[in-house]
Amino acid sequence: MVAMADVPTPSSLLRVLPQRMRRWFSGDAWSPTARETTMVAFRCNVCGTRCRVASTELSRETPSCRRCGSTVRVRSIAHLLATELFGRAIALPDLPERKDIVGIGLSDSESYARPFASKLAYTNTFYHAEPRLDIAEVAPGHAALYDFIIASDVFEHVAPPVSRAFVNARRLLKTGGVLIFTVPFTLEPETLEHFPELHEYRLVETHQGWLLENRTADGRAQVYTDLIFHGGPGSTLEMRVFSRAGLEREFSNAGFSRLRIADEAHPEHGIVWPEPWSVPMVAYA
Repeated sequence: MVAMADVPTPSSLLRVLPQRMRRWFSGDAWSPTARETTMVAFRCNVCGTRCRVASTELSRETPSCRRCGSTVRVRSIAHLLATELFGRAIALPDLPERKDIVGIGLSDSESYARPFASKLAYTNTFYHAEPRLDIAEVAPGHAALYDFIIASDVFEHVAPPVSRAFVNARRLLKTGGVLIFTVPFTLEPETLEHFPELHEYRLVETHQGWLLENRTADGRAQVYTDLIFHGGPGSTLEMRVFSRAGLEREFSNAGFSRLRIADEAHPEHGIVWPEPWSVPMVAYA
């Protein structure tokens, strides 16, 4: 007989988060009353377009460039890679061509993947399509090949144990290489794993919605309901909600030399971080 897993469901975890974080994770738009609304002018550093938007539109996942639809998160990835590689802020249309700089993305946004590929020796990789790369299972011959890796909102979808993904990212980087990294995270002490005993599992679609059926390493059957997907079923299943402290431990244990919380604002490129959670990080090999 299949037993329901005796752990909180992913959506029930939302109820224990602070109200403003709960609204962010559930995908609700920010209320115009959350902060004073003003008009903000900036140049999108992804496509180069001059933009003018309400300040309330400058949030992590709200498209705010009228041309390419970039969000604050997308623009921050472009900004961080440019500053880490070239030491200064450069919009992607102005990026110098450097085919000696080698890097990969993990299912990167095409809005910045195309400019990176045209200027750098960069390849955007995917879990389910060519060119394939599973960050949880990397062949030994790939060690120390890359100057940079971009992983934006990927690691929350990696099946446990997620530690192997951090270890593999470090192995892929050359000494001195950088990992430009984002995930949704809280300020709680510990990362919340939705499926801590995941072993042999499958996703099943029913009339009531999607289920995750799991058989633990010791043979117990579990069924999880009320799943959270980011953008559709499959590899977008949310496996966990990271904590900042948990991330810091993962990077340290994986052998990164240091970690920088990249929460600085760059209003000239429409990059602001009004909240202290889920901001970008840069990890150094």
